[in-house]
Parts: sequence; structure tokens; C-alpha cells
Amino acid sequence: MAEFDLIAAIRARAAALADARGDVALGIGDDAALLAPPAGRQLVVATDTLNRGVHFADDAAAGDIGWKSLAVNLSDLAAMGAEPAWCTLSLSLPDGDARARAAFVEGFADGFLELAARHRVALVGGDTTRGPLSVCVTAIGFVEPGWALRRDAAGVGDEIWVTGTLGDAGTALALDGIEGYRDFAVRRIDGADAGAGVDSEADAASAWLYQRLRRPQPRVAAGRALRGLARAGIDVSDGLLADLGHICVASGVGACLDAAALPASPALLAACAADARRALQLGGGDDYELCFTAPARQRDSIARALAAADTPAVVIGRIEAEPGVRVRLADGVMWTPSKRGYQHFG
Repeated sequence: MAEFDLIAAIRARAAALADARGDVALGIGDDAALLAPPAGRQLVVATDTLNRGVHFADDAAAGDIGWKSLAVNLSDLAAMGAEPAWCTLSLSLPDGDARARAAFVEGFADGFLELAARHRVALVGGDTTRGPLSVCVTAIGFVEPGWALRRDAAGVGDEIWVTGTLGDAGTALALDGIEGYRDFAVRRIDGADAGAGVDSEADAASAWLYQRLRRPQPRVAAGRALRGLARAGIDVSDGLLADLGHICVASGVGACLDAAALPASPALLAACAADARRALQLGGGDDYELCFTAPARQRDSIARALAAADTPAVVIGRIEAEPGVRVRLADGVMWTPSKRGYQHFG
């Protein structure tokens, strides 16, 4: 399968989504796409690159790579309150057996397009090239002018919220002994490896952790529901402390988190003792939940809006004037975790 055969195969798989939208005048197959953004909306654009050995393991399933490469970009759009619309894909593939390459592309497309279909995202262009396995996706969405959630809008006294649960993906990385996560004290909660069938509650808990790592769920509906209610937002990709820290720096404020309020899944509780659990919830990363701030008066409205979006969320702290992000334990003692989040070149 040569380059243009790969492009043709991807185009055939993606055509239905582009045709269904009605705002793609010209998609895959030309030098560039022709798109028709709706009147009165701003474009929101996000780009992420995933590399083998950095963002996914050498033996990662092609479908999981495809899913996650789009999910991380949709999560960025969700954090801005945007409605996803289109995406482009640049795929670098190693030389080698043509059948293996074709099988990888088919599996990759399965995961990528399954998630794209859930959010009506049309793949409208990109590139294929020979090289180390790497995926770069650009996702484009819309938001009403003045309604985007930004990092620089948090105010002193705002409540800090987070969707879903934290620490699940980081626990899966720790269970696999991934560099940077080996110091976390976690215990395997089943006797089988991650790919085993689900035969018990323990197996189900293990499967949950790995599913959270491999196929994160971008909180698109939640991001849209928060427009006009929340002030500042970000997705939790590198770790809660690191990502909330970006909001604080951009807004010129600080934050205090209540460790006891951090949401934990039953699987996380089964795999980690208290100290390791807190550390992974605060610094583990890869959960792709939304962290946002809002005035306390909006609490009931936010709870109703997120319930309608079928997204659980809890208040975990408050924005303060003093710079920095602090963590308070149940007894009032301030706690400093060993890991604040992931950083390339750190």
C-alpha cells in the first residue's frame, strides 16, 4: 500500500462524515480543504502530536492510537466551550511490510472515525509520510464570540470544579511501570495482564483504568454546557496541579484545593493507598477531564447544566489572591505532592 493508496483508503472511510455535515465544500483529495464556517461564530483551533514511545507504547493497539489522537484535540476544544466540526490528520508511518502497514491504517481509522462519528467531526485533509510512527491532528470548532472559556478569566473567590474522576490514567501508567510513574505506590488489582478478559470485579476495575488511559472521553457536551456559567477552563492532560497552575498564572491568581474533595473512581481506590491516590489525582495526567472556575452563585446552575450533559462534576477548591496552587488535607495540614504534572523537556 503506497502513499496515495493510503490516502484513498482513509478518504473512503471518512467521506460519509464530511458529506453529512454540509459545511465541507471540498475535503480530502486536493491541495487544501474548502470549508464554510457558520456566520457569527469564531473558529477554535487545537493541534496535538502523539509519538510512539512518548504518548503511547510500542505495542499500543492501532484503534486506541486513532481514538486518542482525536480525543486529546477534542478535549482542548471542550475546554474552550467549542462545538467540534472538522479535523485534519498527518500520519507518519515506518517503512516495512505493506500488509502490516495497511492493517495498522485500517485499525487506526476504526478508532479515529468511531470517535469522530460520535461528535460529527469531519476529517477534511492532512498528510501521510514515511518515518517514525507519529500522529498529528488539528481539530477545528466553533464558539460564539465572547463565550469561549479561557485560562485568563478566573477571579478571586471562584469555586474550582473538575469533571469525572482523576488519577485513573496515571494509575494505569504506574501499573505498567512507565518512566515517570514508577515511584507511585500502586498495587495490581488483578492477577492477569491488562489485555485479559473481564471475569471479576477486580478484572473490571483493572479494565476501567486501562480504558481511561487508552480511550479518554472528551467532555464536549460539558464544555458547551458551561458557556455563560464558568469563567475559566482547561483540560486536565498533564496533571491537575500543572494545568490549574496555567489558569492561575494566566489569571494572576492562586488556588487552594481540598484533597478530600478530589473525585476518585472505585478502581482507583482499589489500586492505591491514600498518599499514592492523592499524588496521582493531582499530578498523574492523561485523564482529559475539565477543570474550570466559576462564581459560587453559579453552583446550582452549573450542577443542572452538567446533569443535563450527563457529566458528573464536583467542587474541589477555591481561587485565592495568593499566587501558587496549594493542597489542604482533611486535618488542615498543607500537603506538597512529589509530582505536579508532566512536562516535555522537564
